[in-house]
Amino acid sequence: MIKHLGTSLRITIVTVVLLGVIYPLGMTALAQVLFPYRANGSIVTRAGIPVGSEIVGQLWTSPKYFHGRPSAAGKNGYDPTQTGGTNLAPSSKKLIDATRSAIAELKKENPLATGPVPMDLVTSSGSGIDPDISPEGAYYQAARVAAARGIPVAQVDALIARSIVPRTFGFLGEPRVNVLSLNLALDDLRSLPGAPGR
Repeated sequence: MIKHLGTSLRITIVTVVLLGVIYPLGMTALAQVLFPYRANGSIVTRAGIPVGSEIVGQLWTSPKYFHGRPSAAGKNGYDPTQTGGTNLAPSSKKLIDATRSAIAELKKENPLATGPVPMDLVTSSGSGIDPDISPEGAYYQAARVAAARGIPVAQVDALIARSIVPRTFGFLGEPRVNVLSLNLALDDLRSLPGAPGR
């Protein structure tokens, strides 16, 4: 019995050191060398100041900006330290009521929008901090953004079209639009020659 306990203890120590110390440190070092931008959180900066992360959704409320998906992460949403979905079943009355309320609010915010309401704009993702919306979700908000900025809808639509990220490797996932990147591109419009100010 003592022999088996000694063997078990040695195996435990070796696996803890290998998998709990050496492997994580090795992967961290490798990621820092090969993919430093991704390894450090995909932080986006403007004039040297961090404005967000490409991979973490944030709350946008101004009509001049595209809004992301609703968030169920944390008490007030968009909390990257408490990621998670609502965990409510599709048959849940609470989820149905929340979705109906979100649809009404979305229509109120976007009175010029046409077409069906994109579901990603009224339901939270599994993480609660999804940084992307569907192209349909972006186009649905285009008229509001254009009106708030005093620019043609066609200009906003063209910006959305340029911002669409296709399926990964051509077959994984769905086409998407990164909300932070799109909003920063909107702000960059005013710096272009002949572009109207905000």
